[in-house]
Amino acid sequence: MNKTIKIIEEQLKNNKIIIYMKGSPSCPSCGFSAQAINALNLCGIHYAYIDILKFPAIRKALPQYSNWPTFPQLWVNNELIGGCDIILEMLHNGDLLKLASDNKKYVNIINLFIFIILFKII
Repeated sequence: MNKTIKIIEEQLKNNKIIIYMKGSPSCPSCGFSAQAINALNLCGIHYAYIDILKFPAIRKALPQYSNWPTFPQLWVNNELIGGCDIILEMLHNGDLLKLASDNKKYVNIINLFIFIILFKII
């Protein structure tokens, strides 16, 4: 487990924004991962990802390391932000847009409003 923890710490250190998810951004393997990725993409956030289904040791160790039992897990600046519910809450209250602007990426407002309307989160 120590080796896996060191790998996780390196991933967090080397990536400002990283999401541990089931599947990939182009092919999420669960609805929660899909919703989280859609929110990040709509805000133009540049991120790294780890498909935990391909790395069972990370899938097992990360919940213990983070004290967060579920996936996806969004990390920013080596700090756990949370999972799908928190990401969607941040989208709703504007914090995800702030993260996008802090990350100096273009924010596609039209797509964001379409997402909000489709998912009726306002």
